[in-house]
Amino acid sequence: MVRFGAFLVGLFFSGWLLISFIMGAIAYVTEPASPTAEHEFHLTPKHVSFSFDGPLGRYDKQQLQRGFQVYKEVCAACHSLKFVAFRDLAALGYNEAEIKAIAKDWPLKTPDVDPATGEISTRDGVPSDHFPKPFANNVAAAAANNNAIPPDLSLMAKARHHGSAYIYSLMTGYKDQPAELLRKFPDSKTPEGLYYNPYFANLNLAMAPPLSMDGQVTYGAGQPEPTVDQMAKDVSAFLTWTAEPKMENRKSAGVAVLFFLIIATALAYMSYRNIWADQKH
Repeated sequence: MVRFGAFLVGLFFSGWLLISFIMGAIAYVTEPASPTAEHEFHLTPKHVSFSFDGPLGRYDKQQLQRGFQVYKEVCAACHSLKFVAFRDLAALGYNEAEIKAIAKDWPLKTPDVDPATGEISTRDGVPSDHFPKPFANNVAAAAANNNAIPPDLSLMAKARHHGSAYIYSLMTGYKDQPAELLRKFPDSKTPEGLYYNPYFANLNLAMAPPLSMDGQVTYGAGQPEPTVDQMAKDVSAFLTWTAEPKMENRKSAGVAVLFFLIIATALAYMSYRNIWADQKH
């Protein structure tokens, strides 16, 4: 009897949920959600080509070094790379002496504790250190950035859909709000202190345009002209590397596995034909 009562209660709730779902679906079809500025004016990232695209793509180390330079001179003042150590830069083609110099001369010193007094202090970086955070904590970060906490960039290329293309589009996508947007959604004017960017999810973000003019970063001899477009591509490639430093190894392993499977399949088929050669197929 108790089981039968529980069955009836469960049947009642299941029926109620089914009716609620049907009514909600009918309401959605007959009264669709009101259009929003974010839905109508948010853009898919631009198409951009990188050397590491495709199953056989490889990182361009010179581009990664240029991207690291852009990060150092433009992005590092606000954004951290907490999962990247100075010694990881060896993968970009820097030698041991260069890495030691980069760590020692990094503008932000590494937090430390004085062993003699126990007081918090700072010191020069060493290759085994991770890149220092630009702010002591989230409160300090928000206070310095219009109450917005700059995200860590270590995994940004994996954390956002379209990865590298998203970063490139965001860096080059700042512009004035279109008149059409303000005409259709007059309450969606970009608030004071924010910047319009159609590649950002809600169209407005607190970060000012980080790349504002050509030549903002000076590249070495023999390198491409440091236009805004080029710098955006370079730092996007660098941030893809920080998110996927083993991408080349993964692709090489995938090609090797496919080659092995092709050979194994061919051998298995020839063995099958040999073993069953005297049988009618």
